[in-house]
Amino acid sequence: MKPGNQTSTLEFLLLGFCQDPEHQPMLFGLFLFIFVVAVLGNLLIILAVSVDSHLHIPMYFFLCNLSFSDICFISTTIPKMLVNIQTQSKSITYAECITQMYFFMVFGGMDTFLLTVMAYDRFVAICHPLHYPVIMNPHLSGLLVLVSWFISFSYSLIQSLLMLRLSFCTNQIIKHFYCEHATALTIACSDTLINHILLYIVTCVLGFVPFSGIIYSYSKIVSSILKIPSTDGKYKAFSTCGSHLLVVSLFYGTGLGVYLSSDATSSSWKGMVASVMYTVITPMLNPFIYSLRNKDIKKALQTLGTNIFLSDKFTGFRFLR
Repeated sequence: MKPGNQTSTLEFLLLGFCQDPEHQPMLFGLFLFIFVVAVLGNLLIILAVSVDSHLHIPMYFFLCNLSFSDICFISTTIPKMLVNIQTQSKSITYAECITQMYFFMVFGGMDTFLLTVMAYDRFVAICHPLHYPVIMNPHLSGLLVLVSWFISFSYSLIQSLLMLRLSFCTNQIIKHFYCEHATALTIACSDTLINHILLYIVTCVLGFVPFSGIIYSYSKIVSSILKIPSTDGKYKAFSTCGSHLLVVSLFYGTGLGVYLSSDATSSSWKGMVASVMYTVITPMLNPFIYSLRNKDIKKALQTLGTNIFLSDKFTGFRFLR
């Protein structure tokens, strides 16, 4: 049997976390809860920033894009996993796997670039506050986001096209809860040398280069903060980037742990748990981190809630009349 002729009808099997049917309902409820909270939380951030004109500045423009990217990021993996749990099936078609892989790389890469852009925004705001309105103008802010989207779509397309050239035998098992790129390469029946070379290049360039930019930005930020004479001034300056620093630590700490550890290559339990942290937990926690530590976001959310309440109350009053 030639494996190259099987891709049109090929199905992969996603092993996921739990093989015990008794634990499937609990797993379904847990991930459904996380998914709903992540989507609603990020939607609230987008709505709050959109309706409050005081938040129409680069910092919150980037935050809106991050929230949108997080919604799409978590939506590439969790819905399919929930469907498989509900239907007691582990299968995913070849087309679905490639599609999931493509969008996972797009939005995962977008998160990486947006966190880097947000670090640069904080660097300019703290280290060059007088020049901030000139440097971080709407044109540059929009350009940075557009370039980030372009790079994410481009490299994901290249990776996906290279996956299409590979041959797979039927009923291949992927020891993960989604079609993870590196894991899928291990079950290919054809030569994957070019794919692995590109994977390592992309991981280094799109992983370590943005991370290095974040480290550089924060080294300059810390240096500038230490030069501020007053304690209140230091606290105020650090509070503007504390939420972002926490999100960066959570995202990169778990993400780099997955790709640098030997466990990740074998798709072990530890590797999958670490993957959950940066693909599922981080998108869920981001809205809470930014809203709980940011007075402007909390005020905008309160205003949004008040407007919705008053709108519902007025609509109900008109209905009763």
